[in-house]
Amino acid sequence: MKKIKLQIGAHLSTSQGYTGAIDKLSKLNGNCLQIFSGTPLRWTISAPNESEIELFVNEKKRLQIQNVFFHALYLINLADHGEIGQKSVASLIAELNLASKLEINGSIVHTGSFKNKSEDISIRKQKNYTVLIKNIQKVLENTPHETYLILENSGTRKIGQVIEQLAEIVADVANKRLRICLDTCHLHAAGYDLKKIDNFDSFLNNFDKKIGLDRLHAIHLNDSRDLLGSLRDRHDNIGEGNVGVEVFRNFLNHKFTQKLPFILEVPGFDNKGPDKINLDLVKKLITV
Repeated sequence: MKKIKLQIGAHLSTSQGYTGAIDKLSKLNGNCLQIFSGTPLRWTISAPNESEIELFVNEKKRLQIQNVFFHALYLINLADHGEIGQKSVASLIAELNLASKLEINGSIVHTGSFKNKSEDISIRKQKNYTVLIKNIQKVLENTPHETYLILENSGTRKIGQVIEQLAEIVADVANKRLRICLDTCHLHAAGYDLKKIDNFDSFLNNFDKKIGLDRLHAIHLNDSRDLLGSLRDRHDNIGEGNVGVEVFRNFLNHKFTQKLPFILEVPGFDNKGPDKINLDLVKKLITV
């Protein structure tokens, strides 16, 4: 039986430009990519000129890399009703407009925080919940229809700690361009134990029931330095942490998730970011 070719890639630096990240991905034998549009702790995104845009698009096509994602700035908080919220909306609008020019899929974003420690699973009663929904709608209303805003689940007490919170946002925004990225380290930190295939199948069935598997757009494959349910977000190299290779194997070989882009955000065995060793470790877990 011929093996299915999966999309395995990484978050890579753009210190050598956008095209430099594409070239590095090729050296890692990866075929999907995630990058920042600027320095993640500043409210600015890069402004490539027309020749740089053309070079990036052409190189992406030459290497047959179908899926490239921006990871939005770390400063973003779409639940903020003040200056931070306004800057978050403006940043994502600018980023998704740039994504359209670069033929980048969309932006994966850490949604933000309500700045309290509520233990409720539901977030609809939160003071700034309406602000969150309106900010997301504003981003989508002012960006190209071919781009996606992709909310990432949280491994801490921030928005999206549990699937039910993401489900509420998706339902209330009511826009097909709002998608979800699941991070294995974050799921582990939030207490989702997906090592056993029965647990994994139940999780996906629950996701499908509450959100819809058609909304699942990408997977971040990351191990964790911390124990299950720690609510701590510290990534580790594949097989070196506490998530368990069974979880990665389940995602990589399931009939639905195997079709998605898998992005590694790991420290690297040389602590210089995702490396070929990590990508090769992932590929060895593929059995389909």
